[in-house]
Amino acid sequence: MAAAIGGEDKVLATAQRIVQSLGNTSDTDDMLLIFSAFDNRLSTLSSFVENPSSAAGDESSATPSRFDDAERIILSHADSSSFPDNYLDAVDEIIQLTEELNLGTSDASEEVMERAENALQLAMTRLEDEFRHVLIQNTVPLDTERLHRSTLSSSAAAIAIAATEFFNGDASESLEDVSSGRYSNHSHGRGVSFGGDDMSLELIHPDALTELGVIADRMIRSGYEKECCQVYCSVRRDALEDCMSILGVEKLSIEEVQKIDWKSLDDKMKKWIQAVKIVVRGLLSSEKHLCEQIFDGSDLIKEVCFLETAKGCVMQLLNFGEAVAIGRRSVEKLFRFLDMYEALAQVLPNLQALFMDEDAGDMVCKEAQGVLDGLGEAAIATFVEFENAVQGEASRKPIQNAEIHPLARYVMNYAKLLGDYRNTLNLLLKNLDAETSESDRGNSNNSELESMSPFARRLSALMMSLESNIEEKSKVYEDVAMQYIFLMNNILYIVQKVKDSELRNLLGDNWIRKRRGLIRQHATQYLRASWTKVLSCLKDEGIGGGSSNASKVALKERFKNFNACFEEIYRVQTSWKVPDPQLREELRISISEKVIPAYRSFMGRFGSHLESGRHAGKYIKYNPEDLENYLLDLFEGTPLIIHHMRRKST
Repeated sequence: MAAAIGGEDKVLATAQRIVQSLGNTSDTDDMLLIFSAFDNRLSTLSSFVENPSSAAGDESSATPSRFDDAERIILSHADSSSFPDNYLDAVDEIIQLTEELNLGTSDASEEVMERAENALQLAMTRLEDEFRHVLIQNTVPLDTERLHRSTLSSSAAAIAIAATEFFNGDASESLEDVSSGRYSNHSHGRGVSFGGDDMSLELIHPDALTELGVIADRMIRSGYEKECCQVYCSVRRDALEDCMSILGVEKLSIEEVQKIDWKSLDDKMKKWIQAVKIVVRGLLSSEKHLCEQIFDGSDLIKEVCFLETAKGCVMQLLNFGEAVAIGRRSVEKLFRFLDMYEALAQVLPNLQALFMDEDAGDMVCKEAQGVLDGLGEAAIATFVEFENAVQGEASRKPIQNAEIHPLARYVMNYAKLLGDYRNTLNLLLKNLDAETSESDRGNSNNSELESMSPFARRLSALMMSLESNIEEKSKVYEDVAMQYIFLMNNILYIVQKVKDSELRNLLGDNWIRKRRGLIRQHATQYLRASWTKVLSCLKDEGIGGGSSNASKVALKERFKNFNACFEEIYRVQTSWKVPDPQLREELRISISEKVIPAYRSFMGRFGSHLESGRHAGKYIKYNPEDLENYLLDLFEGTPLIIHHMRRKST
């Protein structure tokens, strides 16, 4: 600044010499007009025409002369809506003079000192208004189209809500809705992604930054840093509040949050998850950079201004997070708790970097850590509540056709989504006692359990609870064979959900192999329960000897009983549903391998005894090919009856 003032003195001295050389002529008047038009400070050169010797010989008169010009410029623009280009030069002149007066390096009178202080105060008031005006007029609205809007796990919310409705006994979704893919094959978006870097946002038009910087510099040099900071913080706080409103984040008390219905709260939680990343990595990061640009000359002021500007919107976000964390826990909230936890955990390092230089900033970071811990506790408590709900779900209504139980559908889709949060859940569960995972029926190897991650152990326990509950629900079917169909359907569904998701890596292939073995075991039990009586009709015992001397009466009874048993099984088991085509086909093949060879053999040995007699078709209704064709109708979920009592083919 001293160099700039020295340069101005040289310009003034040169202009003085030019005027003096012209003398008191008309050319002098023209030159004075030219100089005055160029710079108002040169209008005082007319004094050199009247008293050149005094002007040349008394350098101390230059200071009062420059002060007069500066004072005149400041006074003349005290109430104007704009000021000329040389206004800041006039302010610099006043600042320099007041600095010299305060240092005692000027012999100006007390009157000049008072005038300088008054002019400076007036100038600072004017600059304060201008600073506010430029800040407001050049604020850039938040560009929402630029921000990456999330598809934030709407399917996760749907599954959670459906599970809650099921556990509460008021589920309205049909099995077709559940199995149609509405809750599966979802795209689980998890909020706005900025990667690891901050997102630069333009908060103030770049053209205004220089002007704001020079005004702030002069206000700080003049001792008006408090007024400058107050203006900046007031304007920028309002701007950030507008941004929060655009992002859909409202100012709500804890009591107000507690009263919001779940649908509305879910929407607000989604917006919060988006907003916390945008605010911290976008708005606040850019706000801090803006402070650094405008208040480049003072580290203290830039930190104070940023803290006072930013902490309001941060606390608004944290207050909502705290209100959610301490609110009522229910299973539909688990994914939102986890999303909120992950969002805050991701930006916490950014937050700590932004607020690292102030005690008050440290308070903000501690508050954020507290809210993060609270969200983690809420997530785990809700997870435990979900585990308990699965274990305690006690509905006794049988599922039509022995199909997949809604509990299995909801739990497995819920568990699949939980797998997306495995890292977060492992972090939250690592210090939690996992006693419930030690008695996994299908995984009794303790060393294998110990090698699993905390979440994998809890997941294993959850699967055990689900399997136990499904087994208990199978007992509502009076038909033992139907129990095994129900168990096969549900266990296979669970296995497929595990196999086709991240759950496979968590539970392991050995877990899957054991469940497949259990399905094969149930298939064998089904065959025994359902077809033993049919096959007993095809045994030789009790028909009066070998094939040559068998009793026709006994044979008629045997064929009659076989037909009745087969037709009853056909009538009943065509209504049973095995949704998986591979399992359905394997069951039909297993039945065929048991029944068809036995029937063909029995027919070969004893069929001729009846075929030659009267009403043979009454007893021998089917040939082996007929039976094979009828077996293809089993497990389709459509009840059928064999109407014609005569053989389908001859």
